[in-house]
Amino acid sequence: MKKLLLTGFVPFLDNPINPTEEIVKALEGQEIGNYEVVGRILPVDFSESAVQLETYMDEVKPDVVMSLGLAAGRTKITPERIAINCRDGAEDNQGVKLQDALIDEDGPAGYFSSLPIRKFVDTLNESGFPATISNTAGTYLCNNVMYAALQKIERENLAMKAGFVHIPASHRLAVQNPKLPSWSSRDLEEAVVEMIKVLD
Repeated sequence: MKKLLLTGFVPFLDNPINPTEEIVKALEGQEIGNYEVVGRILPVDFSESAVQLETYMDEVKPDVVMSLGLAAGRTKITPERIAINCRDGAEDNQGVKLQDALIDEDGPAGYFSSLPIRKFVDTLNESGFPATISNTAGTYLCNNVMYAALQKIERENLAMKAGFVHIPASHRLAVQNPKLPSWSSRDLEEAVVEMIKVLD
């Protein structure tokens, strides 16, 4: 049985609920497809989130790292194609706000996901879950942890795949913020399960 390190984030900004945290906790310890799911939650903290992810990678020694993030406002599941060497955007949960900051001054401009993102999208759409590939993971914490995971794999020559998937808001979150399009928590969880099932 292979190991999947599945990560989510704590609530952040004006989102009192983070559905990625709920999904990760629900799937923790399950055997899905060829994988045992090891779930971990990351802080929304520019100085800590990537460090924490790398620590989990060392501890778990997974075959695959799939990180989940909330993209409140998106209507589809969106596997990310690339992470870029930039940190910018809103304040993190510690009040730190970065602008045009590099993740690594000596690092490459970007890293492409090594997850089967086209297969993810095709499988989800065939299963009735709207999905499309996203060509930008943004410049906030989601992009930061995706970049860090892929850089660690390259730097240490690890036999590991990694990438990032953004999900829409859950209905529970939309109750708090009625302007958000949303999915049921059940559908969000099942969509993640469908992606895990098609991992090599």
